[in-house]
Amino acid sequence: MSFTHETRPDEYLRDENTLCACIDEVVERSPIFDVHTHLFAPQFGDLNLWGIDELLTYHYLVAELFRSCEVSVEAFWKMDKPHQADLIWQKLFVENTPLSEAASGVVAVLSALGLNPRARSLAEARAYYETQSPYSFLNKVLEISNVSDVAMTNDPLDDRERQVWESGEPIDNRFHAVLRIDPVVNGWTEAFPKLQSMGYKVSQQIDGQTVSEVRRYLEDWIQKMRPLYLACSLDSSFAFPEASDRERLIEQAVMPTVRDHDIPFALMVGVQRQVNPALRSAGDGVGRADVQAIANLCRAYPDARLMATMLSRENQHELCVAARKFRNLLPFGCWWFLNNPSIIEEITHERIEMLGTGFVPQHSDARVVDQLIYKWRHSRRVIGQALKKSYLSLLEDGRVATRREVEADVSKLFSGNFREWTCLDVIQAPLSYEVKRSKSQVGDSR
Repeated sequence: MSFTHETRPDEYLRDENTLCACIDEVVERSPIFDVHTHLFAPQFGDLNLWGIDELLTYHYLVAELFRSCEVSVEAFWKMDKPHQADLIWQKLFVENTPLSEAASGVVAVLSALGLNPRARSLAEARAYYETQSPYSFLNKVLEISNVSDVAMTNDPLDDRERQVWESGEPIDNRFHAVLRIDPVVNGWTEAFPKLQSMGYKVSQQIDGQTVSEVRRYLEDWIQKMRPLYLACSLDSSFAFPEASDRERLIEQAVMPTVRDHDIPFALMVGVQRQVNPALRSAGDGVGRADVQAIANLCRAYPDARLMATMLSRENQHELCVAARKFRNLLPFGCWWFLNNPSIIEEITHERIEMLGTGFVPQHSDARVVDQLIYKWRHSRRVIGQALKKSYLSLLEDGRVATRREVEADVSKLFSGNFREWTCLDVIQAPLSYEVKRSKSQVGDSR
């Protein structure tokens, strides 16, 4: 996008055309801190996914494929990845118009890379990717998408990830760790043997020693990873309080740890796992959750910083109301099934109307590096539209904005709010954690 007129910082944007042009420019040029992804830095080897085959076999497109062809699920999973990608390309891009968000996103990626989105085969795309290295391609994508920083999602219980962290190899400083805890919180029966194998004295019963050892596990990996926040994906039945192992682990291990280390806890609520197990990672669904669970956490732990995103569209207004009542709650992103332009614009405008600029409008949730191109191209466009509505309404009511104000607001939304919430400058300073046991001893309830 080219810009023909750049306004001065303190110039008043007195008419609609000048105001909208300024917003377009600032939104396009402002760097993004992508606060939640499933991407990995190149140091993680095969976990760093990129390329045309990975792009096309993304689970959004896998789910869409089976609505467009007669190939059985069983036959599809027997194919290797290149043949899966060829099939998806043929059915969704050659035989059908790629109108869905996931399909049009692939078109946006190919176009940005100078490749033909109407090609009859993947030969040209594969030849292009063969000339790229992981580092050169990553640099290209970050430049095109204007993403300055990426938050990963890291699970120390994954042997492949843990080897990288324990190797001590420096991680690309544009990638930031996030400690994922839902394998422990949601799947204790499967998690505790893994923790035992790592030297933690836990048992299947959530007793005092197990809680203490889970805290030791969290503290060890906070020290090792220096994560921006702890993250947990939760199903639509999540409640707090509730009589469950999940609640005991959150109440007695997670919340004391995040308070002691002064880092946020991010909750991602509303998934319904394996609605159609035959689709594997494409088989998860969505359910309306109870926002009161998040409000209860905010009230029980007023000195803890919480982040929340919810998967159901129906939960968004209630989440905004909760954020108005609890200043220790930061709504973020339009997650997963909400990552569609029409819904992003609606939710962003609703949040502006209720919270001003006090939220993070979007995260990419990307699993493949290439996806940063289309997810942020599309999100910038619709976030800009939501901002225009609000600024134009303000103009009609008699308040004229300046370019400096627009820049400040966009900077908050795209990076500043998250940096402040995670105290990023402190995290990047030399590590000096001191666990304040006197503040909340192991086993204390609240």
